[in-house]
Amino acid sequence: MRLSRAEYKEIVRWTEQLRPTRQCMKMLKERFPNHSQSTLLSIFSLEYQKRTKRTISRHHAPDVIESHYQRYLSKAEAQPTAPVLLELANEVDLSPALMARIILDRYLQDLEGGMPSKSVLNSMLKEPTLIPDQILAKNIYQCTINDCCYGPLVDCIKHAIGQEHEVLLCDKLKEKNLSFLDENQLRTMGYDKTPDIILEVPIAVEGHIVHWIESKASFGDDHSHRTYLNEQFWSYWNRFGPGLVIYWYGFIGELDCQRDRGILLKDCFPTDIVTLCHAAQQDKLQQEPE
Repeated sequence: MRLSRAEYKEIVRWTEQLRPTRQCMKMLKERFPNHSQSTLLSIFSLEYQKRTKRTISRHHAPDVIESHYQRYLSKAEAQPTAPVLLELANEVDLSPALMARIILDRYLQDLEGGMPSKSVLNSMLKEPTLIPDQILAKNIYQCTINDCCYGPLVDCIKHAIGQEHEVLLCDKLKEKNLSFLDENQLRTMGYDKTPDIILEVPIAVEGHIVHWIESKASFGDDHSHRTYLNEQFWSYWNRFGPGLVIYWYGFIGELDCQRDRGILLKDCFPTDIVTLCHAAQQDKLQQEPE
């Protein structure tokens, strides 16, 4: 879905009052029924991550961590069956999954008498049944499943969605009988930084030559697109020539301004592909006498 900057800003303004919960995503969809759930979630997730980066440092101050932990202990003792950690995260405006990480880390410091290893912390966040304290384990689980922006569950979902769209891209290319090399094949050939697809024979899309395709299972906003341009797309352009980026969940239309320089944006697999063979046939037909 290609959004104007004005449409995008309207959605962003509305997300400023929302928390990263699945209930809030339902409210967002009700407010913008003409936009897909995936597009809205991607926009909200990007905006919420920006908001979190601006405020997360204050939650990592030692006195604040201790305050959060003691409040959790007090509430959990008084209401052992209530989702007190989730409520605390909402109260202090922090991602539930990030609050879960802070509290579990502090709990393990008491349990182990020192800073816990990252591997132990991550394994318990992924599998809360490993946590000795059953009440804390339940609270960690509730925070994980109710957060739509952070945490091990979201990480798994994002990874699976990314893989799914890369497979979809490969399937579309095969349907068109286009010869290509995928990221795994390119890495075995010694390339370290590559797009998802290199076309062995270039194609033309909307009059622009395409040598490579990058799949992004996200929405393309100003910040993320600028980052991708600097860290990925221009290096692909330097090495492989002009290419195509597919933002499957849409992008701000005004960002598609680098076509003449060799980077084309689309929100779906292109339907108007011209191949070298097709172009040659067209030229031949035009040259044949009537």
